[in-house]
Amino acid sequence: MRIQIILAGVAAAALTAFPAAAQDGQYRDQLSRIITEAAGGTCLAALMGPSLLDACNAQIEGMGPALTALGAIESVTFVGAEDTPGGRVETWAVKFAGGTTLNWFIGGQQPDGKFDIVGTGQG
Repeated sequence: MRIQIILAGVAAAALTAFPAAAQDGQYRDQLSRIITEAAGGTCLAALMGPSLLDACNAQIEGMGPALTALGAIESVTFVGAEDTPGGRVETWAVKFAGGTTLNWFIGGQQPDGKFDIVGTGQG
């Protein structure tokens, strides 16, 4: 099963071009909420900036059922953080009840609390 990547605001290559930031994750709860809502077929406008929300809405029909098939989130483990031109981007290993672990990234948080970057890749 393949989960499409939601990515807006920063090229993925930029994530590796900058030194690691703080050792602790800050966005765990927001990421968990975004994933849970997407599994239910909803793009969470309260946490998504305009370009990310547009990208999510364009993919939600396929993404929602794919996330649901993975099962509930069992754990969310901080992997690391990067400082990028678009702001802090954190990587989290998300383990689902079906046994799959996916690395998710979230960042580019704006002053209003919304994010510009959320995506996933195989863990």
